[in-house]
Amino acid sequence: MRAVGAVLAVDARGVGKRFGEVEALRGLDLAVRPGEIYGLLGPNGSGKTTFIRAVAGLVRPDAGVLSVLGTTPRGAVDAGRVGYMTQSAALYPELSVEENLAFFAALAGAADARRAIDDALAVVGLEARRRSPVGTLSGGMRQRASLAVTLLGRPALLLLDEPTVGIDPALRREFWTHFRSLTAGGAAILVSSHVMDEAERCDRLGLIRDGRLIAEGSAEELRRRGGAADLEEAFLRLAAN
Repeated sequence: MRAVGAVLAVDARGVGKRFGEVEALRGLDLAVRPGEIYGLLGPNGSGKTTFIRAVAGLVRPDAGVLSVLGTTPRGAVDAGRVGYMTQSAALYPELSVEENLAFFAALAGAADARRAIDDALAVVGLEARRRSPVGTLSGGMRQRASLAVTLLGRPALLLLDEPTVGIDPALRREFWTHFRSLTAGGAAILVSSHVMDEAERCDRLGLIRDGRLIAEGSAEELRRRGGAADLEEAFLRLAAN
C-alpha cells in the first residue's frame, strides 16, 4: 500500500531495465516509506542490485517512473539525501579511514565535514582507528568504514547492497542496531540480502525473481502466504508459483 499524503522515500512504478538481451527489471512496482527498513530478497541475478543502482541514480530505467524522496534519483543524490553502501567497500586502501571520510564528505558537500566525520566514526566504533590506512584493516573494519561513508551527512535514505556479507554474526547484529536507530530518527533504508535471518529484521520485504516483485509484506505475512514455518521455505514456495 502506498502512503497517502506523504512523500515516499522510494516510489517505483513499472520500472524496467534491459542490458542488451538481459531484461534485469520487468515492470517493478515498489514503495519504501520514511522510517522503515525495506528488504529486497532474491537470488543472485534477480535484479536487486540493478534496482538499488537505479535508485542511486547510477542506472537509468528504460521504462516506468522512479522517484526518490519526491524528486529524481539523481536530484536526491546531488542534494546529499541518499547514502549508498555497495557490496564491496569503495574505499582507497592507501588512505586512512579519516582521509577517506574527508574525501567523500567533500564530494557530498558536507557543511560541517569535521562533525560529520566524527559522528560517523562514533556510530561505527572506529574512532581509535581513524588514522589507520584502510588497507591495514580487517574485513569487518573495512565494512564499518564503508558504512561510515554511507552515514556522512545523515541521509534520509540509505541504500545497502548486501552490507553484511562476509562479516561475523556479532558485527552483523551491531550493524542492524545502527540501522534501527537510523529509522527511529525518520530515515528510510532499502537493503538487499539473501540471508533469511536478516530478513526477519526488516519491517517489510519484497521478494524478487527475474526482475519482478512476486510477493511483498512482513516476514510473518509472507510465511503465512507461503504456508511455511520459516521464511526460506515460504520464499521457495512463493517463487515456484
